[in-house]
Amino acid sequence: MKAQSMVDEKLLDTLRGIPTSHLSDNMKRMSGIYGLQRFHKGKKLVGRALTVRVRPGDNLYIYLALTKAQPGDVLLIDGSGEVANALIGELIMLYGIQRGVAGYVIDGAVRDVEAFYDQDVPCYAKLANHRGPFKLGPGEVGGDVSICGQVVKNGDYIVGDEDGVVVLPRNDVNELVDLALVTAAREEAIKAEIANGKLYQKWMFDTLEQHKLV
Repeated sequence: MKAQSMVDEKLLDTLRGIPTSHLSDNMKRMSGIYGLQRFHKGKKLVGRALTVRVRPGDNLYIYLALTKAQPGDVLLIDGSGEVANALIGELIMLYGIQRGVAGYVIDGAVRDVEAFYDQDVPCYAKLANHRGPFKLGPGEVGGDVSICGQVVKNGDYIVGDEDGVVVLPRNDVNELVDLALVTAAREEAIKAEIANGKLYQKWMFDTLEQHKLV
């Protein structure tokens, strides 16, 4: 277990240095969560998904998930996209800090957004709403969830930055990291080519020639 934890931490450190766009490009540009806003300053979100499905506007099972959270977990909260009531706020955020929760991705609303911004706790949600949640249930922790149409399984890897949030299936994460690092190297080479100031840029003209536009 200790060896696995060390491998996992090394993987998380590597993911902290990879933009979501590079990961998305290597998932056929058809995967990933979109339509959420960022409510923190800008800290990179990296961790493992702890999935929670709740009744719209109700956060009872988010409470349950927090009691099960391990350091590095990201709460992926499926609130069915309903925004009439916020699902989390400052109190949950503060308790989550004690539990080592890495952040929150919510298909729903959040409140107390100034606290998330001040603490720079990663939080992505559809919008902010001052109206608080109910606590009646039902719900589920650890099952498959849908966040803005993206299916997330418990234990998948989550990366979020200023461009949004991507979900890396846990069985494919190492391959996707390797591909993203290749993408990063390729883009660095393109940046160097752009810096030469010439009209002809191989990276651009190859595509134009492929479509017989030059």
